[in-house]
Amino acid sequence: MVIAIDGPGGVGKSTVAKGVAAARGLAYLDTGSTYRAATLAVLRSGVDPDDTDETTTVVASADIAYVDGVVCLDGERVGAEVRRAGVTAAVSAVSAIPQVRRHIVEMQRDWVRAHGGNAVVEGRDIGTVVFPDAAVKVYLTARPEVRAARRSGDPEVSGNNPCVVARELAERDRKDSTRAASPLVPASDAVIIDTSDMTAAEVIDRVLALVDEAAGSDEDV
Repeated sequence: MVIAIDGPGGVGKSTVAKGVAAARGLAYLDTGSTYRAATLAVLRSGVDPDDTDETTTVVASADIAYVDGVVCLDGERVGAEVRRAGVTAAVSAVSAIPQVRRHIVEMQRDWVRAHGGNAVVEGRDIGTVVFPDAAVKVYLTARPEVRAARRSGDPEVSGNNPCVVARELAERDRKDSTRAASPLVPASDAVIIDTSDMTAAEVIDRVLALVDEAAGSDEDV
């Protein structure tokens, strides 16, 4: 069973996805970190992220893996480095390139296959593109001010003014929702959950109920 959890930044995707995975003993994949690793590879190479051909070549030759909850680049654990400001500033440009997305999506699908086809997968296009046949599709959202407050407490933006963070989130949303390849939109059959006034535990319980419902439906077939 694939459980797809999508949504923009600051809605609680990581916390919820990890909680659901732990509750059901499933593998967990943060697909956003794989795009960040691809972006790090491009930045390290010195290639301009806006150079589509060169960026695609760099990403295609990079060894990007996700091992024990940490993203790796060419055998190096880069979980902390991919969260730095430089990567954050460039990741939208890199991830918007269709050839890059095709390469990374195939890697993500291979990862899930290697885990028996059972995983909680977090991202921005999981239910629409990566796993359109996922048994459970959830799209998390929250009010802008709530998202900004949450994000301002994250390590990579710690100390930033929530107003600045809100502007950055809005710009990232604009880029991701208007890109030609795999735009950030809810799948037509996704369950949309507004996490603004919910605790993480409440959201996790809501998703687990959907998982149990889907599992029960499979057993009835």
